[in-house]
Amino acid sequence: MAEPLGAEDAKLVVLARAAMARAGAGSAAAVRDVDGRTYAAAPVTLSTLELTGLQAAVAAAVSSGAIGLEAAVLVGGSVDDPGIAAVRELAPTAVVIVTDSAGSPL
Repeated sequence: MAEPLGAEDAKLVVLARAAMARAGAGSAAAVRDVDGRTYAAAPVTLSTLELTGLQAAVAAAVSSGAIGLEAAVLVGGSVDDPGIAAVRELAPTAVVIVTDSAGSPL
């Protein structure tokens, strides 16, 4: 059984689940930058652009000026999500938490 999430990581789960619900998506993600700002996103699927929720959340953070990440939460996703590579490129030591769609860590 996974350890309970800390308050800040639990907040990321809430934000990701809210993004997932708003978009009617099967997964979503949220990240926290080194200044404590948070960004949440659901997957983007357009004919000209396709991003996972985690890729979209990282892109939102970077486009807002984030220079590093402390943590990322991927709700309803998998450890194969290409957004994890984006997190690692920006912040090799950032915590990455993958949960089921209910927000329970895997």
